[in-house]
Amino acid sequence: MRISLPTLLVVGSLTLVAAEPAPMPRATPDSVGLSAEHLQLATALLRQYVSDHKIAGAVAAVARKGKIAYLEPVGWQDLQTRAPMSERTLFRIYSMTKSVTAVAVMMLHEEGRFLLTDPVAKYLPEFANVAVLVDPQGTATRKPSRSITIADLLLHTSGLSHRTSDLYQREQVRSRSIALPQFIANIVRAPLMEDPGTRYRYSEGTTVLGRLVEVWSGQPFDVFLRDRVLAPLGMADTTFWVAPDAAPRFATVYSPAPSGGVRPFQVEEVPFTQKPSLVEGAVGLVSTVPNYLRFCQMLLNQGELSGVRLLKAKTVEMMTVNSLSPGILKQRGGAMGWGLANVNVQMNPASPSVGEYGWDGTAGTIFWVDPSRELITILMTQSVPANPDGIRQKFKALIDQSLVTP
Repeated sequence: MRISLPTLLVVGSLTLVAAEPAPMPRATPDSVGLSAEHLQLATALLRQYVSDHKIAGAVAAVARKGKIAYLEPVGWQDLQTRAPMSERTLFRIYSMTKSVTAVAVMMLHEEGRFLLTDPVAKYLPEFANVAVLVDPQGTATRKPSRSITIADLLLHTSGLSHRTSDLYQREQVRSRSIALPQFIANIVRAPLMEDPGTRYRYSEGTTVLGRLVEVWSGQPFDVFLRDRVLAPLGMADTTFWVAPDAAPRFATVYSPAPSGGVRPFQVEEVPFTQKPSLVEGAVGLVSTVPNYLRFCQMLLNQGELSGVRLLKAKTVEMMTVNSLSPGILKQRGGAMGWGLANVNVQMNPASPSVGEYGWDGTAGTIFWVDPSRELITILMTQSVPANPDGIRQKFKALIDQSLVTP
């Protein structure tokens, strides 16, 4: 029987849609060199934070040697409804979005769409006339000493500022109710805080990169991420907004109440249950712990997961080591570098986790990837401030102490 080419294409497309990446395998802690007792202490710590009303709930995970050895939900998604945290709970991951955006950017870099040394203005002409403040406390401006490059955006050495800065709030640079082109028009209207390449300043540069992905790929940023990064990795729960059918799994953000305990906290004027006009490469995604664990495992595997390769190994290696200049690194304190993957990099040679990288989010999420120990740790809460009573450091210390074999 003869089958036409269009029919074959349709069948092939259906096969691709139907195929799902294999789930990450599970393992007992001892089989991957972890102490079950110490992991139980980590769970007890989280439960104590819930009992003490410092957080409403959390979901945490540890993977080692490519296998999930610990995945624990504790407490509540919502205190009013008493909906419990679960493995499928959705969290606003805020700045953990940056690493996903960086992967998209570097995929296009591998395709030769740009050079890291290219000026941003080559692709976004709006950046051709940016000015820099003469004095960060004043209003006088001058021409910058050089152009902002793509690498500057990834390394936060562009001179751009943060979405919560007084300058950007005064100039109304960022709102989830505007589209990316308007965001670009707004951000170039505000002056740079310093010359590009002279200082690390955590910034909105990653949302600019999202717009650049659109220019380089010819696709909307969210479509590119879905088709080229999220779907191939099996991250179906990682999106830029929470659709109505997923809303029952969406955790509420809490902050300290004046009378003790916590109360709901509205982070955004346009909530994540509403599709935003601004698709933000810096802070826009919601995700689950198992979904983000897949992303981290892809990085730990140097660009590949379940037979799907997003990046070359040498690209991931370049992205997850310090790329700041010695002078800028010294400004940051020296022990903690910054990589093109939009991650902190542990550089202290005395640390048992030297080479570990990761980052966090405004509303209480954080991840760590330790290549030398083949270890991934994720903790997600929904809390402002993001790290009440040092929960992150205490939890991570217990996970590190759970390692019984190198």
